[in-house]
Amino acid sequence: RYGPARTTMADPALVELAISADADEADRARALRLLGFAAGVPVRVLAVRSPLPLDRVGTLVCPAGPVKAARVGDVGVVLATALDPARLPADARAGIGAAGGPDRSWRQARAALRFTGPREPVVHYADLGALALLAELPEEAVRDNPDVAAIARLAADPHDLETLDAYCATGSLRRAAEILHLHHSSVSRRLEHIGRSLGMDLTAPGGPLRARLALTAWRLLADAPSATA
Repeated sequence: RYGPARTTMADPALVELAISADADEADRARALRLLGFAAGVPVRVLAVRSPLPLDRVGTLVCPAGPVKAARVGDVGVVLATALDPARLPADARAGIGAAGGPDRSWRQARAALRFTGPREPVVHYADLGALALLAELPEEAVRDNPDVAAIARLAADPHDLETLDAYCATGSLRRAAEILHLHHSSVSRRLEHIGRSLGMDLTAPGGPLRARLALTAWRLLADAPSATA
């Protein structure tokens, strides 16, 4: 329905075939060729959520090279030979996979998208390192973890959650206070209260790391990929 030269938007069925882990390599190659990508050229995948139309996102991040986009489930998929994340709209969230096979790049991009948030709206899978392993954990095991369950209870108070997030992101009481526009003594009192609620000492050497892992794992639960993704 969509010719490579006519529009950025592509047939979702072709895009799904190109990024599917279960696709036959010959079928994948044919899908990529029909989408307008030359044989043997590495393709990167971007998984994105943005209020901007998906075709506009595609032309922004890849204004010159071949680019195709389609929606797969609740996620926008952009395939391109080169991507410029700096051109993404400010209110977008995106995960970026490495160049190579589009099926692997899609899995990476979809995982990276789950790690995005208000403080980090664009995440490269390559930058996650060992944190990417959290996305591989079974949802039930994550949900049943006591630390993650404690974060879920804490989330009922947005101020506490914001305070913990700022502290975990910076690792510094004073830097967190600057981000929150509060006096450091106020943040210190909040963290004492939060630590008691979580059942952990946030001032101990491993406290911030433990809290950050629990906070990240809790957020991943809210954006678990669908069966089609």
